[in-house]
Amino acid sequence: MILFLSNIIIPIIFVIVILHALTKEVPIFDTFIEGVKDGLNTTLIVFPTLVGLMVAVGILRESGTLDILSFVVKPFVEYFGFPSEVVPLTLMRAVSASAARGLMLDLFETYGPDSFIGQFSSIVMSTTETILYTMSIYFLSVKITKTKYTLKGAVLANLVGVAASLWITMVVFGR
Repeated sequence: MILFLSNIIIPIIFVIVILHALTKEVPIFDTFIEGVKDGLNTTLIVFPTLVGLMVAVGILRESGTLDILSFVVKPFVEYFGFPSEVVPLTLMRAVSASAARGLMLDLFETYGPDSFIGQFSSIVMSTTETILYTMSIYFLSVKITKTKYTLKGAVLANLVGVAASLWITMVVFGR
């Protein structure tokens, strides 16, 4: 039943929107074209930031910076039971979901998805957000420039998400 509903939900929503537009006598095609124009303008505004983020992620990953940082913080994080192997993932998660996913898959290959590190990294991925990507996309598209408090709140929320992930992994899966 759920599979059936998931297959038909988008067409149903599409039909409902079209019927609603027809009852309100909205020029559907003109409105659609206007939305496409707005979407393309937003893409043009955000594109340079996305390219910059992708280049920065590539540099961080390929330069070994994340490995060096993991080595430096290893004694501190392991004191709290935090596996130092997951440090690059938690840092990259704040920047890029796809890069973080790649790091998580690397952890799966090395330690296995059912290992403590695999389970912990899976939970980290679901309790944290790509702060810089999200802020750049949403704030640039609506021209918000004062982001100091949002950034602080988002970093704090990610730290809480990582701490909660560690606690959940320890309680549910043990260590």
